[in-house]
Amino acid sequence: MEVRKDQYNAYVTAVTPVHSVAKNTMYAFLSGGIVCTLGEFVMEYLKGRGAEEQAAGVWTLLLLIFVSVVLTGLNIFQKIARVCGAGVLVPITGFANSVASPALEYKAEGQVFGIGCRIFAIAGPVILYGTLASGALGTLYWLGTVMGL
Repeated sequence: MEVRKDQYNAYVTAVTPVHSVAKNTMYAFLSGGIVCTLGEFVMEYLKGRGAEEQAAGVWTLLLLIFVSVVLTGLNIFQKIARVCGAGVLVPITGFANSVASPALEYKAEGQVFGIGCRIFAIAGPVILYGTLASGALGTLYWLGTVMGL
């Protein structure tokens, strides 16, 4: 019995990927910085062309969402995320990917039962808990202002 346990542990050690925390952190920092810098360039370009700041921000977000969904559809986003890690999963691009991925995965099941039912499979908890957290924090903020804090 002990030999099998040792063999199993050796097998697990052999097939378990080894991750470098420093390397992953550096890739996440650099790739997240690149995504955010590109977003800033787009926003500044639009403002330079006469768009108001809020409109430029909305168009920048829409462009980042569009690019993320297109890259997800072309199966490129996952390859980039595999190398860059959490850096490309900054809130807007990561959220767009989490909505588009299940839609692509379940499209064979049909428009209603596949895409319609599964599109928010990953993003649903984010929406739910984000809404609950913002409601709770808004209530606390309101109570603080009413109490004069």
